[in-house]
Amino acid sequence: MSNRKLKIVADENMPQVEAIFSRFGQVTLLPGRELSADDLKETDVLLVRSITQVNSDLLVDTPVQFVGTATIGTDHIDQTYLQNHEIAFSNAPGCNADAVVEYVLSSLFLVAEHQSFEPKDRTFGIIGVGNVGGRLQRRLQALGYNVLLNDPPRAEQEDGFVGLAEILTKADVICVHTPLTKEGEHLTHHLLGEDELGRLKQDAIIINAGRGPVIDNQALLEVGKQRPDLTFILDVWEHEPRVNAALAERCAIVSPHIAGYSFDGKVRGTFMLYEALCKHLGQDCDGSLDDFLPESELASVEQGDLTVLELMQKVYDPRIDDYMLRETLSLPEIEQKQAFDQLRKQYRVRREFSSLTVTGSDTPEQLSSIGFKVAAKH
Repeated sequence: MSNRKLKIVADENMPQVEAIFSRFGQVTLLPGRELSADDLKETDVLLVRSITQVNSDLLVDTPVQFVGTATIGTDHIDQTYLQNHEIAFSNAPGCNADAVVEYVLSSLFLVAEHQSFEPKDRTFGIIGVGNVGGRLQRRLQALGYNVLLNDPPRAEQEDGFVGLAEILTKADVICVHTPLTKEGEHLTHHLLGEDELGRLKQDAIIINAGRGPVIDNQALLEVGKQRPDLTFILDVWEHEPRVNAALAERCAIVSPHIAGYSFDGKVRGTFMLYEALCKHLGQDCDGSLDDFLPESELASVEQGDLTVLELMQKVYDPRIDDYMLRETLSLPEIEQKQAFDQLRKQYRVRREFSSLTVTGSDTPEQLSSIGFKVAAKH
């Protein structure tokens, strides 16, 4: 495969994929959810995101020799099939972790303003302390916040973790970042069901920007009806692309599985697959990620009287995604599901906090901990 031009099929929603992979050969862009085996009859390399189910139905009788997913999660990939058919595989762990963290922080600070509380006065619980949860932990602790951690697989090897029951009863803000696992010792499918959700602390906030089925969505709706004190923020849904409209109505903030959809994160994921293919082919990598990340349209801002929330919203405002998803929920189910995918496919260019340099700040340590670049005050 390394001695000829390759035929590459990629999800059309992967920015910069043609620029990054064109050195290998022809790159064809196709809609990820509609990919079929017929599309791959002459394909050497398949590059996808999370909406493409990569399994025997997709790959049977195709010449695909390398599969890459520009995502952290791999539950849409039949890795056993790939191994049995000697198809190389790579994912992109951590590529969009910062974007998800910034979605959580932006949503939290927005809710905090609406509910008139200071985030620093709350106890945070993180369920799943991997790439995303670990980075969220570091930013929250850098801000001086109290953080409880729950991650049973890591707890078997390390100290510093608490049980799920302690998270549920002691955390004011619960952030869910586990992978979706349906078998094995540490199941996460419906990890939070009716019993667990019923034990949430008074006035608790639950944020799921991980995997939809980790929370039983019907149970969440029923508990929400009984507990008006609870606040829900959902970016992921149990039956995507179908959204439970009644549950969405009960949420403070909703979005169409775009927490990690920063331009920076997408390009980073694509570049990580490029590095993996280079390694698979035994070739050196040309260039760097920065070669494919242009300067942000808003590269610098004077803080002045701007609050932390207002600075966040200059980069990412979750109210935009909330409004756009809610506008689709009254559509017939088929149209609503199509609209969900369209919101993801046509997602605007959203940068990460690090793309913005803040000048004239009296609290540079705080802003730096959140993720902004901060220019020294003269």
